[in-house]
Amino acid sequence: MNQRGGILTVFPVAFTCILAGGLFGAACNAINGAISPYYFKAVMHWNSPHIWSSAVAEGVTEGLMYGILFSVIFTTGFGIITGGKGSYGFALRQLVKTVSFAGICWLVGGVFAMLLSSLNPDFYNQLFPVTPKGTSEILKFAWVGGSIWGGMIGGVMSAILGVVILRNRWHALINPDEED
Repeated sequence: MNQRGGILTVFPVAFTCILAGGLFGAACNAINGAISPYYFKAVMHWNSPHIWSSAVAEGVTEGLMYGILFSVIFTTGFGIITGGKGSYGFALRQLVKTVSFAGICWLVGGVFAMLLSSLNPDFYNQLFPVTPKGTSEILKFAWVGGSIWGGMIGGVMSAILGVVILRNRWHALINPDEED
């Protein structure tokens, strides 16, 4: 086993988790703000000509908050599971898998909401009275709302999944001769 970790590795891992949350939030809202500025105008009550940049800033802010919570869970799991011996590279590889899962949930949430709104627009409008009129605008609005919920749910699930992935990969790394 060629690990160059140490107990101090938890600090850059924690920082990276927080940074990943902020970047994830920024990326998601950069896309969402471009797809449906109306969503942010209607839901957030923003009446600014700078809705897109406000959406990105909101994504960074919320992403950092979720990133802090995720960091506590992931970094604590990393420190306990590896006994402070895991390398930053090892943690980063598992973090990429975990954030990728949250991204998949973001996509699935958006697609699910679009599907729901296209199958029954009247029902969707009853659920969300601020839904715009017109098929393409409804789909855009649904994408943004669904992807946000998907990303939030995926973020919570990925915190748990991240610790499981860490444990499994660490176990495989320190016990290469054992079968899974």
